[in-house]
Amino acid sequence: MSGQVRGSQELEELLLGGELSYTRADAAELTGVSRKFAERLWRSFGFAGPADEVPAFSDSDLDALRRIQGLMERGTSEELVLRQARALGQTMARLAEWQTGILLGSGSESQLLSEGYLAEMERLVVHAWRRQLAASVARALASASDGDLPGRGPVAVGFADMVSFTAMSRELSELELGRVVERFEETASDIVAAHGARLVKTLGDEVLYAADDARTGVEIGMAISEAVRDETEVPDVRVGMAYGSVLPLMGDIFGTTVNMASRLTSIARPGTLVADPALAAELEGDPAYELVRIVRRPVRGLGIIQPYVVRRSAQQ
Repeated sequence: MSGQVRGSQELEELLLGGELSYTRADAAELTGVSRKFAERLWRSFGFAGPADEVPAFSDSDLDALRRIQGLMERGTSEELVLRQARALGQTMARLAEWQTGILLGSGSESQLLSEGYLAEMERLVVHAWRRQLAASVARALASASDGDLPGRGPVAVGFADMVSFTAMSRELSELELGRVVERFEETASDIVAAHGARLVKTLGDEVLYAADDARTGVEIGMAISEAVRDETEVPDVRVGMAYGSVLPLMGDIFGTTVNMASRLTSIARPGTLVADPALAAELEGDPAYELVRIVRRPVRGLGIIQPYVVRRSAQQ
């Protein structure tokens, strides 16, 4: 058992780029960060607190604490630091699990121990973060209307949901099901990115995306449906869409518009896109689309609504 523990520690030190030489008390004393704040920060990053007497921190950990201390000395509040740490921790935890699964699943785990691989991936992570941050800020500023806060203007929200996923999950092996989900997410994320919109999150059998205008949102939904129709491994999808304001929070979006899009997904038939009246109004008069009013119906939590099926115009 001790050999396994030591092997695990050696691997951790290799990935961290240095020995685990400092206890919690050492880290606080050497960086000037209070132990209470250091513990809150550690939890915000998503790490379990080590025992007091266990060396669990490396030089890179101390360097990170000093940088954070410097930010606060220059006026950044503790609360803002902790919120940013939580965002980074949750995002990086998912990224790390995803990358580990890719490497282990492909038999390429030896790359994980390569210093050259780690260095190049580290640069790519920073580059991707900067690009995504630039895109997010640009979207937020562009979508703001007069009097609105950046990022609070109306958006087109769409859910694309795989049909009969529960039944399929009973028929396929875990490996086969994982391949279907990954292929669906790849297809959807590529299409969303190509249209300059945002993939908010994936939920296994469905994806949630947001676009700055109704037409872009509809084109994404239709493109996902059309692309999946040609896939032999992925079942048909149905799309529900709504248009309106949302609350961006913790990398996600919330509000009535999101709830509406989700509810409309359950109304849509396989291969179709169903929209709420607000999105249909945005498309009114656009020769590229046909809007077919269907039966009004009650939607849980939202009352009676008038849904529309959106199709490409026959002329198109």
